[in-house]
Amino acid sequence: MAARGARRGARSARPRGVARLRILGALLLAAMIAGAWAWWQLHHWTPDRSTYPVQGVEIGTDDGEVNWESLKAIGADFAYVDASASAFARDPRFVANFDAARAAGMQVGAVHRYDPCQPADKQAANFVTTVPRDPALLPPAIELDMLADGCPVKVSDARVESELMTFLNQIETHTGKPAILKVIDRFEARYAIARKLDRNLWLVRDRFMPGYAGRPWTLWTANTDLANEIAQDGLRWVVVQP
Repeated sequence: MAARGARRGARSARPRGVARLRILGALLLAAMIAGAWAWWQLHHWTPDRSTYPVQGVEIGTDDGEVNWESLKAIGADFAYVDASASAFARDPRFVANFDAARAAGMQVGAVHRYDPCQPADKQAANFVTTVPRDPALLPPAIELDMLADGCPVKVSDARVESELMTFLNQIETHTGKPAILKVIDRFEARYAIARKLDRNLWLVRDRFMPGYAGRPWTLWTANTDLANEIAQDGLRWVVVQP
């Protein structure tokens, strides 16, 4: 009798175990579907045009060959083109992208990636020899994301600020326009540049409006990896504060 009871208990336990596995499988499938939907939404999302009527892109060599007519057709009103970095580096596709964007009838600006380890005057010389002097260009954008922690010679926070001001003065003399500071959150957390320098800001945060600068922004990279068929990788999609 005891043996028959044990067998009945084992048989009743199996359906319960199978049911649990099915429930876990269904939950896992639901989580996978939700994750895929969230990924698709993130990579295809752009801010509403009714809120941000002027939108554009930042383009560089990593984006490969770009069909600028198609880019304009999907709603890019302007393009910031990666131009130079540090004291000597230049984006190899700057001239091609710059000329193609203008030929497509888009407003164009240039981006310099600032290096706190390099002297301001050498970086300014790199920028001014790369980017033409043209009053029709958008204000120059200076990307601030590199920290001085890895510099071969120690650079104090005060030195970073003073050298950046020297750099800005030189390139603004060249362009005739105040620069826009494209400040990444870690750079702002370290140097508080947005709070110290009176320049328009360009902030970066996927999907959610950034607030790390402590004051209003002018440009916002709202999606750093916008899925598309125009560039080989995701586009950096930028909007203008109305």
